[in-house]
Formats: sequence, C-alpha cells, structure tokens
Amino acid sequence: MWIAQWIAITAVLCRFMLPPLVVLTFLAYKYWRTRITIDAVEKFLRMQQMVGPIRYSYTDITAVTRHFRDKLGQGGYGSVYKGVLLPGDIHVAVKMLAGSSNCNGEDFISEVSTIGKIHHVNVVHLMGFCSEEMRRALIYEYMPNGSLDKYIFSSERSFSWDKLNEIALGIARGINYLHQGCDMQILHFDIKPHNILLDTNLVPKVADFGLAKLYPRDDSFVPSSAMRGTIGYIAPEMVSRSFGVVSSKSDVYSFGMLLLEMAGGRWNADPNASNSSQAYYPSWVYDRLTRQQEVGEISAADEMHELERELCLVGLCCIQMKPHDRPTMSEAIEMLEGGVDGLHVPSRPFFCDDEHTPVAADSHHVFSELTTLSEEDEFDGASTQDNSAGLRNA
Repeated sequence: MWIAQWIAITAVLCRFMLPPLVVLTFLAYKYWRTRITIDAVEKFLRMQQMVGPIRYSYTDITAVTRHFRDKLGQGGYGSVYKGVLLPGDIHVAVKMLAGSSNCNGEDFISEVSTIGKIHHVNVVHLMGFCSEEMRRALIYEYMPNGSLDKYIFSSERSFSWDKLNEIALGIARGINYLHQGCDMQILHFDIKPHNILLDTNLVPKVADFGLAKLYPRDDSFVPSSAMRGTIGYIAPEMVSRSFGVVSSKSDVYSFGMLLLEMAGGRWNADPNASNSSQAYYPSWVYDRLTRQQEVGEISAADEMHELERELCLVGLCCIQMKPHDRPTMSEAIEMLEGGVDGLHVPSRPFFCDDEHTPVAADSHHVFSELTTLSEEDEFDGASTQDNSAGLRNA
C-alpha cells in the first residue's frame, strides 16, 4: 500500500512540478545564451572604442532622434530614424536593430568592425553606435537622396547616361577599396541598388555591411557560413562550389548585375514580362548585342547609346559563370574608364553557351537551390524596400 501511495504522490508532484521546471530550465538557458552574447559583444566594443567610431548611450540615441520621431524606413533588421547630432546640427540616420533579427550580435559586430574605421568617398561613413544590453543602434551620415533603386527603376529615367556612368564608376571604386584598400579585404556579399546610397551631390556610397566579412588578401577560401546575399545578385559559386570558390569575384558578379540594371532601368529578372524572351534581362541584352544586322534594317545593338552599350558589356563580363572568367574590380574600373571602343561582347554568361547547347546538370541544381533559398529569411528581399527614404538598412 505504501508503495502505491508513494507512486501516486510522485505522479501528482511530477504532474504539477515538471512543467514549471521545464519552463524555468528553458528560460535559464535563454538567459545564459543572451548573457554570453551580450558579454561577447561588450568585450569587442570596448576594444573597438579605442580606434573606432564614437559610442553613444541609449539615452543619447533617444535625444538624437527626438524620441524616434522621424522614421525613414523599416524592415526585418529593425527601423531607421532621422536624427541630429550636436554640436554642429549634423544630420544622421540611426539604424535601430531589432533584437529578434540580431540576437547573436554577429551582424552588429560585423558592421561596426567592417566600416568603423573606413573613410572613403564611395563608402558610407559610420559615425557612431550604441550597445546597451540587447538595445543596439548604428549611426550613419544621412543620405538625403536615398538609395539608387528608386532612380534606376522609376518610370522616367532620372539620370543622363553620363551621370549613370559616373555613378557606376563611383560604386566600382568603393567596392575596389573594400577589396584592395584595407589591411584586410572586405567582401560585401550584398551589392545591389538598394545598398547604394546617394548623398546631396548624388555621389554613390556603398552601404549595408551586415553580411560583410573580412579575410586576408591571400586567402582564397571563404567558409560556407558566409554564403548569404539577395536572390538575383548571388554569384553561382555561392550556391554550388562546382562553379568555383567564393571570393572577391562574388562581389564582382553582383556588381555586374547592378550595371545591367542601371543600363536597362529594370530588374535583372521579371517573371511577369509580357515577352518570355525578355524575362531574364541579361540574356535578352546579350542577344541584343550579338544580333547580326539584317539587310535593310538597323540592328538593335546600333540603337544603343554608347554609354548604355559600355555598361552592358562590362556588366556581362562581370557576370560570367566561372569566377576566373570575371574581371577584378580594378579591371572593371579600367573598362568603364576606357570607353566602349576597347570592349567586346564576352562569352555568353549564362547556363548554356548557345541556344543549341543543353543546360548542364549543375545549372539545374543552381536553379533549384535559388528557388529554395528565395523562400528563406536570410535571402529575403523584403528588407530591400526600406532604404528608399534616406538610408534603407544602412
């Protein structure tokens, strides 16, 4: 009898005590993980503060943004607010990071460490940051003309061809500085129109270094954990190593797609295009450039503006499937500066060499991988809508 009573009492105790114990254990684990993250970030930032941007308190951030009054944009990363730094009345964009999207602190550390000490005319300037427990913010120079996408994808062309070429060169110089001008090469991994900001004089600045990684210049190996980006701009080797190793040439690929979008004034892929041959813009523009002039007609390529043709040719060179077939950023700059006369149509940079060659098995793999990745948060393009009002995600 006493055994039966003991079993019954034990069962009752387990019924009422086990669930609270499980919850308490889970909460303790979450707190422990959060504490480790906070301590790691704090240790890094204390070292960074000696040589990096200014550190502000959360109270300072509240004052700078006037209690977060003027909101510029919002996305999965958090929100961006316009603010004013005193003294001097310097206008800034304050990027408040959402705790849920940056709980491990890696993106925050990456952004602070990557551009905290960079001063280049074509790279956005990080002026300060805040880190108090899980409340984190990044303070950038304010970009009054927003991001490049709202200009190149507008129904009316906003820039002349000369201005577009000037902007393209500025972007190329900014990326090349990241690759060659720092002690460690900086791979951005998310070059796209939304991450190119324009200042008062429409000078382009490379922004949003949340995915950026630092590597020795002679290090050709990039770990798989770095393979992130935005669908449409991701180099093939980022999805399948059969195309080559991930390197600075991966940024070159993204830059090539950006050039083509600047030239065409449209997204590189448009599944809703009325003409299926125009759905993938790089393929369409390649056919346009290589189409032979027919008797009694002017070829489509001859109708292109000289600088439009230049942007397209350099862009096609940059999006070659194999990394070793692409130019470096410094070579791309030379191509843009040299004019269209020294350029020629490169090899077809797509999943087949011509209309009669079947698509390779690896290409089918890449297509299926991209389809899968496009549904995942880390490749989510939703956050790319935020930067059209001053900073985007910054």
